[in-house]
This record gives sequence, C-alpha cells and structure tokens, in this order.
Amino acid sequence: MADLTTTDLPAGPFWRSVERHLVRYGAAFTPEIIEAASGSFVHTTDGRRILDFTSGQMSAILGHCHPRIVETVQRQIASLDHLYSGMLSRPVVDLAERLARTLPDALEKVLLLTTGAESNEAAVRMAKLVTGRYEIVSFARSWHGMTQAAASATYSAGRKGYGPGAPGNFAIPVPNPYRPDFTHPDGTLDWRRQLDLAFDLIDAQSTGSLAACLVEPILSSGGIIEPPLGYFAALQEKCRERGMLLILDEAQTGLCRTGTWYAFERDGVVPDILTLSKTLGAGLPLAAVVTTAAIEQEAYERGFLFFTTHVADPLVAEVGNTVIDVLSTDKLDERAASLGAYLRKGLLDIAQRHPVVGDIRGRGLLAGLEFAADRATTPRQDDALGAHVTRRCLELGLHMNIVQLPGMGGILRMAPPLTASRSEISLGLEILDQAISEACTAGQ
Repeated sequence: MADLTTTDLPAGPFWRSVERHLVRYGAAFTPEIIEAASGSFVHTTDGRRILDFTSGQMSAILGHCHPRIVETVQRQIASLDHLYSGMLSRPVVDLAERLARTLPDALEKVLLLTTGAESNEAAVRMAKLVTGRYEIVSFARSWHGMTQAAASATYSAGRKGYGPGAPGNFAIPVPNPYRPDFTHPDGTLDWRRQLDLAFDLIDAQSTGSLAACLVEPILSSGGIIEPPLGYFAALQEKCRERGMLLILDEAQTGLCRTGTWYAFERDGVVPDILTLSKTLGAGLPLAAVVTTAAIEQEAYERGFLFFTTHVADPLVAEVGNTVIDVLSTDKLDERAASLGAYLRKGLLDIAQRHPVVGDIRGRGLLAGLEFAADRATTPRQDDALGAHVTRRCLELGLHMNIVQLPGMGGILRMAPPLTASRSEISLGLEILDQAISEACTAGQ
C-alpha cells in the first residue's frame, strides 16, 4: 500500500468518519472506498475497477466471491454455522481427513482455527508442551502474527514499545541470495557457513531449552525471500541434533500458490508441525495446525489446551472443503506453475527495460520485485521509488502489496489469485511497466 497518513486521505463524510472513529492498526488506509469485489478485481464507489495483485490480504486464492464459495456459504450458514467448541460436525472431520490426504503420511492430525497467528500460537504452545522446553528460533525478517508467541517470533516489525516478548526467542539470519552476508569466493551466498554460525550463536545463548524452529518456506512479508535448495534439509538436521521440532508456517505459500500443494515439497523435508491459514479459507477466517500422531498423542497426554470460541467451526470448515474441491478439480497447482512462469517472464522483461529493478524472485504466483539504487554494485534498496511506483500503480488501476518497513519499502509483493487469467496478468504487468517508467522519468 502507498505510505499515506490520514492527512493524505480524500475529503468527504466517509473519510471524516474514518479519521474520527477508526483505530489505525498498521499500514495506512488505501484512499479508495471499496464497494464490491469479483474475481481478480475490487470495485470502488466511484466506479473504478482495480486489479488485485494481493488477493485481498494474500488470501483470496480463488479470487473474490468465487461462485463455489458463495454457494457454500449460503448453503452452510442456513443449516449449520457455529457450535459449542466441544461439538463436532461432518465438515470439520471431512476437512481434517482431506487435508491429511494432501500431505505426507506422517502429517495426519489436524486442529482447525481462524487465523495464521492463532495457528502459530497453537503450534508453538504444542511444541513447548511436547518437548518440555520453551526456546523458539525464527528468521530475522519473519512475520508469524500479532499474538503473544507469534509476535515474539516475528522480527520484521512490531517489536518496539510493547515491553518484553516471550522469553527464549532467538533470531537467525535470513539466507538471502540477492543480498548475501556470508559469501563464497565468487560472491554467492554461503548459506551453510551462515547456518553453522547462526546455530553456534543460538547454542551460546540457549539455556538448554530449545523447543522448536518456526520459519516460513518463503519469507513473504520479509520480501519474498526464498532460501536456497538444501537449506531446509540442513536446518531440519540442526533441529534434530538439538531435539527441536521444525514448524513450517505456510500461511501464504500453502495450497497450490507456489505451483505445488505445499512449498516445502521442493525441499524434500516434512515438518513436525505445519501451520496453514489465509489460502485455506480463500478469504474467510480459517486456519489449521497439522502434525503427527505421535506429537498429538504426547500433547494430549500432557494436557494440551487450545479451547477457543471458533475452534472447529462448521461454516468455515465447509468453505475449506470447497477450496480443496476447486484446487483439485481445476488443477490449480498446475495453473499456478504455468501462470507463475508467465508472470516471472513478464517481470524479467521489465527488469531488462528498467535498470532500477534489481531482482525478481519468488515461486509460482508469489512473486517479488526489488528496486535497487545500483544493482551493478552492492545493491541498496530504494524505498522511495517503491512507494512512488505503488502509488502510481493504484492510480492506474493495480493494487500491489508493498512492505512499508524501513529498508524494505523497495520490494513489491505480488500474489494474484490462482484463478486469474493470462490477460489479467498481462494487464498488471503493463500497468507496472508504465508506473516504473513514469516514476523513473519523474526522478530524472
């Protein structure tokens, strides 16, 4: 989103009410009143149609108001919406079984919740209980949520001013091939040496109570950073050596977005605990924790407690079943791989035309473009250019999610719906190309 303050918002009674009554909770409000949404577009009250390259909050994986989701919600809410948390329904058990069938055999126990933060909270709580330990390791540019354990494992933003987080949380460096800190003689990232030193430091700081490592297979809010092939296998070995559990947060990468059902498939690893959200509900509040029977049994025997108001709610569970139906029937994993290749080629073409584009990265329909002040030398990210391009894209009819954090504002994050057409991807690329051209011309 563009970096706007409330003084930059339009005039009129709606925006006066916004300024008077709404708590500002993070990113500045987009200066548009959204009236409706359909497919790959959101529609404003003044008749503008904006191409949504963020799938809402990176969640509407089937596009907005997908007819199958609409039908499911209308049908389910008329028969069974919400229950006492100790009661079970067929949609919940069906979804648990069907999720398990999409995963390696070991991952067969499912807990259905509402948000990514909540699923990470439950996963960390389970890991601490099962291991009898409390220390958690995460990436230094991670984003796992805003609740206690999730926020304590989040390092990209939101740590200052709130007092101490949960004790025993440690950060390790992000293996970023574009901005390597440990290098081979040829200048490429030496991620093995980086990882070895990271855990030397973890071992030095640990009180001997390492419980789990909570990481994203591709850091999205951190700037669409994909650790090199082999990294996660080595990370899992570090965990095994210390008796830690490996928790993978696939809130944004899970369920076909990266061209496979789960991003971790590329790496040949199986996490001890997997967390899902965002894409699972296709825009509705649905999340999941998936783990092994052995871990679930140990947690149960030790009295695992995560009894929340909306645990195992039937309405959103049935939406999750519909999501899996559509993903499977329409082969959206293959579509994400194909459209992702088309998007990547278009972004690489843009990079060739514009020297200010330093790097193109991502997988499937999760893409990142990083602006660099000088990509010929050590790249320095250009936050101001990123904000300018984002603003101009919105004016031209394209919404992209930009990480408005210090040192990260020059990264554009793109996650179009898996149902987007090739012509819609082309339209987004055309708008982006024009916005970069105009921004560069204005800066001369």
